[in-house]
Amino acid sequence: MSSSFKTFLKHTAKDFHNQSVNPPVVRASTIIFKSMQHIRKTQAKAQKNPIGGHFDYGRQGTSTTYILQKILTKLEESYHVFTTPTGFGAVFLAIFSVTRPGDEIIAADPVYSPTRLLTENFLKEFNIKTTFYNPHDLKTLERAISKKTKLIFVENPGSNTFDFQDLGKIISIAKKNKILTAIDNTWGTPYYLKPIKLGFDMSIVSATKYYSGHSDVMGGSLAVNKKVFNQVKNAERITGLRLGPDDAYLITRGLRTLDVRLDRHRENAKKVAEYLSKNKKFKLLYPYKKDSHNFRMWKKYYSGASGLMGLKIKSKNINSVRKFVNSLKLFGYGYSWGGFESLALHQEFRETGARKYLKLEKDEHLVRFHIGLEDPKDLIADIKQALRHLK
Repeated sequence: MSSSFKTFLKHTAKDFHNQSVNPPVVRASTIIFKSMQHIRKTQAKAQKNPIGGHFDYGRQGTSTTYILQKILTKLEESYHVFTTPTGFGAVFLAIFSVTRPGDEIIAADPVYSPTRLLTENFLKEFNIKTTFYNPHDLKTLERAISKKTKLIFVENPGSNTFDFQDLGKIISIAKKNKILTAIDNTWGTPYYLKPIKLGFDMSIVSATKYYSGHSDVMGGSLAVNKKVFNQVKNAERITGLRLGPDDAYLITRGLRTLDVRLDRHRENAKKVAEYLSKNKKFKLLYPYKKDSHNFRMWKKYYSGASGLMGLKIKSKNINSVRKFVNSLKLFGYGYSWGGFESLALHQEFRETGARKYLKLEKDEHLVRFHIGLEDPKDLIADIKQALRHLK
């Protein structure tokens, strides 16, 4: 990029033909041509340059989806970015592209629970075995490697427990053993971490979250290096996993303010984290404690922190934990995150999944906060008033 990240987001993809700041929404199933020769010429261009935006059918995309892919490719500093209808669609596409019956996957224990269901249960029926490693003990990863290991799947930080891993060491282990790597980078986005540049083969972001920023669209992105491009392209063509133009437009529009929003999410989260860290009833799951492993691993690889965090709450009365969450007035209750609004969830088994290395002590409970764009003083006051229910 010739300009900074922030400037690029504001000036890219202007449409001077239509005299609009944002590109138009182009919807198409049939893409029309002037002649059969024109179709064949376009198809030849697509063969020669498969990332050049040469389409002969609407399932492959339109100019609207292509513009989003170009923007994200620059942000990720990757060879190409594929876009999918949901964030989980990008997870599926990454894994489906490079694994086959008889292969083995090694995944981080605290992956998103649907990712765990896909790898541990669904793929098992196709003779693809998954082993989970301890994010704080990479020897468990090394011991799991076999001649059949095809992919190491990382989620950083870990879902709900926010475990930060030594990403460089994971990449080193993978390259030494000639194993492909993928990372779910939704928490950090390429604004705070660029996994392809770091050495990962594939990088996933749920565009539903911070890319959109307004809780009104779903989508996913899968950034790849040149090594795996053809495998992913073939899998995308077979599965038809392609983002629609209307969602692509909304995500492109949201990206214009990604830096501004993430900077504010970071500032607000830091202030809330400082307040929460002083309360002895909580163990804060967020990179704030400078002498901790999580902080060191975050600082080593990330340029900033987003607004999603967790709490471990010690209480003999689970109902009081529920009352604490339910009495919050400025936090909504619902899944997803990354929008402008703050959210809270009491995490139960359905959210954490059947983890091997999750060590919750007796009477210990997980709560997840997404810190939005409200005034942090108001959010802190809201948490403070809700604490009266916690026993």
